[in-house]
Amino acid sequence: MIVTLSLEASAQAYFNGLRQKYFPAHSNFLDAHLTLFHKLPSDEPAIVNVLQELQPQGSLWLDVDEVICFGAGVAFSLSSERLLQLHRDMQHALDPWLIRQDRQALRPHITIQNKVTAFKAQQLAASLSVAFKPFKVRATGWSTWLYLGGPWKPLASYPFAGNDGVI
Repeated sequence: MIVTLSLEASAQAYFNGLRQKYFPAHSNFLDAHLTLFHKLPSDEPAIVNVLQELQPQGSLWLDVDEVICFGAGVAFSLSSERLLQLHRDMQHALDPWLIRQDRQALRPHITIQNKVTAFKAQQLAASLSVAFKPFKVRATGWSTWLYLGGPWKPLASYPFAGNDGVI
């Protein structure tokens, strides 16, 4: 099971549009996403309890800080001290089920291009960076997914409380 952070609709549409434009179509099975945990057991009820118990009250804002090139792709780097603390709390609560990758500190990002040459990634990062200005997005909840060898199957959504469930 994969756990992601859900974003407000306008931010999701923005990042999806970039991903559809720049991600190689033959391997673009997913919408844009911010992964919190890569591999948890989908049949462990304690995980659902943790997701419900650690839902923040009110708005959870993230700063979209910069465009980054990571070799074979491009992503937007995001920051939020509150999200980092929530992630650490989740890591503590989910410790028995964490793989090595999920024990690492969270580096929030949204990938819009991957599996391309380093040259192509550098070109896109440079192009996007020219007009980039930092901005804020709101997170609206957690989502869980089942990995299907490429595509993901949605399992459940856990919207954050506040503002009638819409943040």
